[in-house]
Amino acid sequence: MAGARGAAAAAASAGSSTSSGTPPPQEPGLGELLEEFSRTQYRAKDCSGTGGSRVERIEKRCLELFGRDYCYSVIQNVNGDICGHYPQHIVFLEYESSEKEKDTFQSTVQVSKLQDLVNRSKMARCRGRFVCPVILFKGKHICRSATLAGWGELYGRTGYNYIFSGGADDAWADSEDITEEDCALRSSDTHLFDKVRGYDIKLLRYLSVKYICDLMVENKKVKFGMNVTSSEKVDKAQRYADFTLLSIPYPGCEFFKEYKDRDYIAEGLIFNWKQDYVDAPLSIPEFLTCSLNIDWSQYQSWDLVQQTQNYLKLLLSIINSDDDSGLLVHCISGWDRTPLFISLLRLSLWADGLIHTSLKPAEVLYLTVAYDWFLFGHMLVDRLSKGEEIFFFCFNFLKHIISEEFSSLKTQRRKSLPARDSGFNLDDIYALRRKDRGSTTSLGSDFSLVMESSPGAAGSFTYETIELVPAGAQTQAAWLAALSERETRLQEVRSAFLAAYSSTVGLRGAAASSPSGAIGGLLEQFVRGVGLRGTSSSTL
Repeated sequence: MAGARGAAAAAASAGSSTSSGTPPPQEPGLGELLEEFSRTQYRAKDCSGTGGSRVERIEKRCLELFGRDYCYSVIQNVNGDICGHYPQHIVFLEYESSEKEKDTFQSTVQVSKLQDLVNRSKMARCRGRFVCPVILFKGKHICRSATLAGWGELYGRTGYNYIFSGGADDAWADSEDITEEDCALRSSDTHLFDKVRGYDIKLLRYLSVKYICDLMVENKKVKFGMNVTSSEKVDKAQRYADFTLLSIPYPGCEFFKEYKDRDYIAEGLIFNWKQDYVDAPLSIPEFLTCSLNIDWSQYQSWDLVQQTQNYLKLLLSIINSDDDSGLLVHCISGWDRTPLFISLLRLSLWADGLIHTSLKPAEVLYLTVAYDWFLFGHMLVDRLSKGEEIFFFCFNFLKHIISEEFSSLKTQRRKSLPARDSGFNLDDIYALRRKDRGSTTSLGSDFSLVMESSPGAAGSFTYETIELVPAGAQTQAAWLAALSERETRLQEVRSAFLAAYSSTVGLRGAAASSPSGAIGGLLEQFVRGVGLRGTSSSTL
C-alpha cells in the first residue's frame, strides 16, 4: 500500500438548482460508466484491453474525486490479488485536507500493518470480501464487507462458490466434491475459524469499528441443505461479543423484482417474513433505539419505504453518536443491500455538507455509482436481466430522505440552539410544505418527476420561504436554510441519475422487460420534462 493524494483542485460547492427546461448537469463519463456497468460485472483481473481502459478511467476519476477533499492511502489490489470484485486501488481515507495539506501528506496509519491485516483477514469473509473502509465521517470509518465465510470456503473446498452462486463465478469452477464425511469432520474443527476470524477481529479493531449491522434475513445462508455462510450474530464461540451487533434484516435483491413488477412503486410493498428461510429476527440494543421514536416491534408490517427510511435513520444515529467508534454494514456477499445503504449514507451526509464538501451533485453521483456499486462488484447486468432493480431503487429513493429528520445536522443544532419560540416550528412548516406540494411518492407523477427537480418552480420550497418565519426566529431560519439546501442537493442527484439512466440503461430494455413498460414510459416522461428530448419519441 502506497501513500497517495488527490490530483485535482477543490471544486466549487454544489451547483444551482435545475429548472424544468434545463437538463441536469452531467458528469463527464457518467454515460460511459453506466454503459460499462450494464454490460459486465467488474472484475479486477479483467482490467486489460478496451474494457480495461474504460475501467482505468473510471478508477482514476474516483481517485480524483476522493482527492478533492481528503488525503488518502491506497490498498493495492492489482489483478484482484486481494479480492477479485474490489477496486484495483482501494481508497483508505485518512483525513480531510486542504490543498496545502495534500502537498505535505503524511500517512496516519501503519500502512504495512494494515496491508498485513487485510491479507490475513480476507479469508474470514464470503468471497474474500474483507472489511473495507469506504466513508470517513468525524474521524470514524464507515466500512463494508460480506458476511462471515463458512467452513467450506475456509478450507478451500472450492465447490462453495459454485453452489452459492449457481456456477456464476468462474474462479471457483475447478472444485472437489464435498462429502458428508467432510462436512462432519470440517464443521467440528474450530482451529481455522479461530485463526482467520481472529485476524478479521484485529482488522475491525484497527479500524476502530464497534458497531456491526447485519442485513441478512437469515442466520446462515443455506443452499441445498448446507450452510454456506455464517454471521457474527450466530458465531458459536462468541468471538464478536465485544462488538455491538445489530441484526436488521432487509430483503435481498430478489425482492426488488416485485418492486419492478409493481411499476416501481415501493409504497405498500411489504416483504413476506413468513418464508421458510427467514430466521433472523430484528435485534437492536435498546440504547441505540431510545432516541429514534420508532416502534421497532412493527418492522414486519413496514413497507419498503418505511423499512429503508427507518434503517437509514438507525445507521445515521449510530455514526452521529458522541463516541469515536466506526461502523460496519454487510449483507451476504456485500454487493446488493450493502451498497444500497452505503450509497444512501454517503449521499445523505454529502447533502448536509459534512463529507465530500467540494463535490457537485453530478460528481458525487458519479463517485457513488462508480465506487460504491460498480467497482465493488454489483452484478447490474444480471440484476437487470432478472428485473431485480435494487440499483435503480437506491437513487429513486432519494426523494424519501430529503427532510430534516434524516439530517445529521439536526442533533448538533438541537444541542446548541435555545428553545424555539411560539412561532412556526420546523415540523409545522415542513408538514405544510409537504401537503402543498402534492404527491412525491410515485415515479408516475408528473409533479414528482418534473417539479421535484425544479426547486424554483411554483409550489416548491426555496430560500425565499425562510422569510415567512416569524421575526426573531433566526434559529428556525437557519434550520430551514439547511433543509432547503439538503433537499435541493438530493433532488439534483436524483434528477441527474434519472437523466443518465434514461439515456443508457433505462429506456432500452425497460419497456421490454416490464409488462406495462412502466419505467420506460416514466423515464421518457422525465427526460422530456427536463428538456433532454423533444416531444417526438426516439430511441436513445
